[in-house]
Amino acid sequence: MTVYFIGAGPGDPELITVRGQRLIRSCATILYAGSLVPVALLEGNTAEIVVNSADLTLDEIIALIETAHKKNQDVARVHSGDPSLYGAIGEQIRRLRVLNIPYEIIPGVTATAASAALLGIELTLPDISQTVILTRHASKTTMPAGEQLHDLARHRATMAIHLGIPHLHNIVEELLPHYGADCPVAVVHRASWPDQDYALGTLADIEAKVLAKGFQRTALIVVGEVLTANDFSDSKLYRFDKNT
Repeated sequence: MTVYFIGAGPGDPELITVRGQRLIRSCATILYAGSLVPVALLEGNTAEIVVNSADLTLDEIIALIETAHKKNQDVARVHSGDPSLYGAIGEQIRRLRVLNIPYEIIPGVTATAASAALLGIELTLPDISQTVILTRHASKTTMPAGEQLHDLARHRATMAIHLGIPHLHNIVEELLPHYGADCPVAVVHRASWPDQDYALGTLADIEAKVLAKGFQRTALIVVGEVLTANDFSDSKLYRFDKNT
């Protein structure tokens, strides 16, 4: 018996891995993360138990897993995006280790990757940015020392900020001293879902553009010159001159 932490991807049912889809269809118990996981992914399964975990406590989730373990039945624990990134699987894994219940992580497409695809950009460009910072805004969960936005912004790297739309004004204020008012910003709403949309602007005007769009949640903030850059060097990847 194994618990599979499966990344369902950002929303489009076709963006799950082949292995993830196969496991969802074959596991006897499916615990999925509510509305963040498209219902289409659950079609065709042969599970005895399919549970929306959105309203369950951690203890209740672990109890369902323990029941499946006693029956020697595999569990598909389905999370949105990639479960290793803001998937809250750490506390589940800690419990499973204590109970000696085997688990495995099946990676998924991240919201950052889906957002870059929608925007039609590369997140890492020569001369512009070779680093991508994935982070979040401090709210209910505090940030460790040195990981506040103003600390990370000093690098001026491409930044993807999760869970930040309600705090957009504060985020802009923290980024402005380092990126500058004319730095490009995109706020991507529900990337890869049928109603996906985005607002593209600068730190100076992005708040007004997001307000006009009406985005209130389930959006990713992408910051950096890569969003609009055109003046960058070609990658050396395609050079075939043996003397260089």
